[in-house]
Amino acid sequence: MKKLNKDQRGQGMTEYILIIALIAVAVIAAVKMFGGSLTSGFTTAAGTISTNTGAAGAAGAVAGVVGGGH
Repeated sequence: MKKLNKDQRGQGMTEYILIIALIAVAVIAAVKMFGGSLTSGFTTAAGTISTNTGAAGAAGAVAGVVGGGH
């Protein structure tokens, strides 16, 4: 019976699974909250990049979108 009480090999794995589950829930909540703004930001960036020609124009377009369009 003492051996059964000392055997805690599965405890660490269970703790890691719980932490991963909490992180997954947090990521899902963040995507639901910010999903629309992320989608519109990527759509704007893609549209701006496709209208510019050359690497310098595309880099400037991405910097403008990421920096808030200033």
